[in-house]
Amino acid sequence: MVYFVGAGTGAADLITVRGKRLLERADVVIYAGSLINPELLRYAPSECEMYNSARLTLEEIIEVMQRADKAGRSIVRLHSGDPGIYGAVREQMDELDKLGIKYESCPGVSACFGAAAALNLEYTLPGISQTLIITRMEGKTKVPSKESIEALAAHHATMAVYLSAGMLQTLSERLVSGGYDKETPAALVYKVTWPDEEVYICTVGSLYDTAKAHGITKTALVLVGDVITHGRYERSRLYAADFSTEFRQAKE
Repeated sequence: MVYFVGAGTGAADLITVRGKRLLERADVVIYAGSLINPELLRYAPSECEMYNSARLTLEEIIEVMQRADKAGRSIVRLHSGDPGIYGAVREQMDELDKLGIKYESCPGVSACFGAAAALNLEYTLPGISQTLIITRMEGKTKVPSKESIEALAAHHATMAVYLSAGMLQTLSERLVSGGYDKETPAALVYKVTWPDEEVYICTVGSLYDTAKAHGITKTALVLVGDVITHGRYERSRLYAADFSTEFRQAKE
């Protein structure tokens, strides 16, 4: 059996309880190189076989899985964050389907939620934004034209932009072209929840200069939207005294 496990945002204690238990029972671990905190690998048994997928092709990864599964061994494919976001897991699963190898997925905490915790943010503030857009800039991997930065920025929703730290000047220009003001609050979060985490509040227009000043070129998440400064939002009706719910009657 192959278990696709989300390692979480970086801190070794932010993996799920289920994910930790799967690691503790693993015979083989294939982990995502520099994206995974090496402290997580200590949860696996000392005799566990370890493979760094950064050095492997898809075919080589599947070969390791196939060989281990044939021997009746438990395999953990350890991905950063949550495997369902930019994890390239579907192609692995399709190959396993062809081979008749069973697999399961274990979710993890994605970087945008680690970033929200680091900044004590709520992405969905009434009157400001009720939508979180998770996206990335186009690089070696293409992005559908309908999902361009400009098209998504037009919604003025909260945005979490992954895999784009090396293209911040272009990102800023395209966010403004899509409708954001240059003074719209933004945040640059480097290696969120890792010991060397860095967090900087800036604006859409100053993203590049902020990154340059702090030497950040990769492993950073960009957040955009007025929720970052959490001003002028409306209180939720959920806890309002004059609001009835299934569990509480409105007070006169």
